Amino acid sequence: QVQLVESGGGLVQPGGSLRLSCADSGSSFSVNAMGWYRQAPGKQREFIAGISSGGNTNYADSVKGRFTISRDNAKNTVYLQMNSLKPEDTAVYYCNTVPWAVGSWGQGTQVTVSS
Repeated sequence: QVQLVESGGGLVQPGGSLRLSCADSGSSFSVNAMGWYRQAPGKQREFIAGISSGGNTNYADSVKGRFTISRDNAKNTVYLQMNSLKPEDTAVYYCNTVPWAVGSWGQGTQVTVSS
């Protein structure tokens, strides 16, 4: 079972950037497809970006062209570079495997986009 710790969130103005990190203490990171998910207040958790063990990526339409997912298998870490942030990107951001493992959700990291 993976254990995931997200970091890097914060308050940013519209148009700004943030880089999120997710460290995995498990032993299978390099063979797992990983993803970033987010949950806005009053909404269901949604998938926004994924990266395969081989580095192939895919994105939700809402973030395509603005967000970039990457991974460093030597550090057991997956990243999410977020540019051109919008108020509607405000949410708690989580990482997990793809598909997600129910017991592996971390506490997430809050991203607030506001002027």
